[in-house]
Amino acid sequence: MNDGDNKDVVPGPLPDVVIDVGIDTGTDMGIDAETSLKGLEGNLAFYRIRFRREGQEFTAVSQVADLVRDEGVMVRTDHGFEPAVVIGGAPACKNSGCERRATWVIGRQATPEESQRYLSLASQEEHAFTVCDGLIEKHSLEMSLVRVERFFNGSKMIFYFTADNRVDFRELVKDLVQEFRTRVEMRQVGVRHETKMLGGMGTCGRELCCSLFMKKFESVSIKMAKEQDLPLNPSKISGVCNRLLCCLTYEYDTYRRQRKGMPKPGGFIKIGDEQLLVKRQNPLQESILVGNQAGEERLLIKKEWQNCEQLKTEKSGKRKKPEDE
Repeated sequence: MNDGDNKDVVPGPLPDVVIDVGIDTGTDMGIDAETSLKGLEGNLAFYRIRFRREGQEFTAVSQVADLVRDEGVMVRTDHGFEPAVVIGGAPACKNSGCERRATWVIGRQATPEESQRYLSLASQEEHAFTVCDGLIEKHSLEMSLVRVERFFNGSKMIFYFTADNRVDFRELVKDLVQEFRTRVEMRQVGVRHETKMLGGMGTCGRELCCSLFMKKFESVSIKMAKEQDLPLNPSKISGVCNRLLCCLTYEYDTYRRQRKGMPKPGGFIKIGDEQLLVKRQNPLQESILVGNQAGEERLLIKKEWQNCEQLKTEKSGKRKKPEDE
């Protein structure tokens, strides 16, 4: 099943409990919109925070200017305050003309009691994961549990899972509600979101972009790899999730922009009295590899080819062959 926003409501076994069965939209902690700084007064400080020790880092804004590394803070969310840990200060914005934005707003520093409760949150989620995994096996469900999130106020638990087909987990949800006595939400995620949650190392040797800083997934196509002259070997352009690398989008627009106006491979150009076959473009260097009628190749830089005459194609789609001298 593909990721989406469809949601089915399953009647719960307890009258005071609502059970939501949804599809994950790729957002963490219930918010996906970045926070504007409008309405915040005074001197603002920007920090990098994490909601979980091994989770993704986010930029947060605060009116408290002296927060230090590893200090506990309470962050505003749509369902109340959630605890987080300060990783450090966020880099300054060097472009003075842009409006600085943050993903989260730090409401205040955490109290000692809240910090202590936060330390036990991870173990509670691990316990819930173990219980749910056992229930999945008990009910013989074809689904794989990825992660469990528990709201700090205990109002809801979210169970993220993957499955190849639609799963009837109504009995599983009933058991989870009976076990934890709170609102339970099941979210099916795709392989890309699963990889984002689990984390890992990419083929480049760095931490995965999706788990490190990406907030949403952009559409990636094989055309992007072709545009950048990358090998179309699946093992070379696929990530840990077995999908096309997200980083294919990073320089795609630059390559497209650089190729505009450059002679296309397979076409003929005329420089002076010499007609040359274009064999390859080097967009980043703005150079082209050409060959003459004798089969000799040479590299032309921009100032050598920018004023050349590009020979037009015939109506049949075939390019005109260079005339004999």
